[in-house]
Amino acid sequence: MDQRIIDLYDRFTHGGLTRRAFLDRLSTLAGGTAAAAALLPLLQNNYAVAQTVAESDPRVKTETVMVDPARKLSGYLARPAGGGRFPAVLVIHENRGLNPHIRDIARRLATDGFLALALDYLSPAGGTPEDEDKARDMIGTLKPDDILASSRTALAWLHASGEGNGRAGAVGFCWGGGAVNELAVADPTLDAGVAYYGRQAAAEKALAIRAPLMLHYGGLDERINAGIPAYETALKAAGRTYEIHVYEGANHAFNNDTAPSRYNKEAADLAWSRTVGFLRKNLAA
Repeated sequence: MDQRIIDLYDRFTHGGLTRRAFLDRLSTLAGGTAAAAALLPLLQNNYAVAQTVAESDPRVKTETVMVDPARKLSGYLARPAGGGRFPAVLVIHENRGLNPHIRDIARRLATDGFLALALDYLSPAGGTPEDEDKARDMIGTLKPDDILASSRTALAWLHASGEGNGRAGAVGFCWGGGAVNELAVADPTLDAGVAYYGRQAAAEKALAIRAPLMLHYGGLDERINAGIPAYETALKAAGRTYEIHVYEGANHAFNNDTAPSRYNKEAADLAWSRTVGFLRKNLAA
């Protein structure tokens, strides 16, 4: 697909365009409204394929849990079916909320031996709606302090869980990747953080980071990648433990296998194997 179209969609999904302006510009790039209509399904997420690990998979157990009753903060919990105590991972969703793809990510982590909590950051506002445009608008109203408070509450919940081994990390995607970086700055109890194509924390905050970080970026993601040099310089100067992986030829959201125009299987598989290895290493009891 024309990279200009992918970049246009990226701008739209991150609040840079109204839906009407996006559709008008898409029609221009595609050569007409009919061509634009044909392209739209390839750009949007198709949650019908968000079943890498099925809900009914006998290897995992899942449930919705209340993380903070006072705030009505809840999430989707997945863990290995066999029972025991597991390294714990907070899964932070993209700017579309807790959707089927993110639930699938939690189940994938469970099959890899983790206790995975996919928090719904919109649950205090009634939960993630099915309409992803509405979810994106709701995400845009969240205050940074409230986002961080939700992350820290979920992390503490995982640390205290009787099914956890006492160690807890976080993995986030896009909006969630940025939230992982902010959590690493604010919470010294974070044991490991993995950010997929997420906005970097301000360079001057790097000294506060204690957790080892793994940062994944798509080589074509100019918007997010512009912040890599300053962040890496700050992490290095602070003596922090980190890994940066840039996947050439991959776009923003390359891990999302429900988005056919941006999904890059080779990059996603490599990043996932690195992620699982990194989390196992740093969250071992």
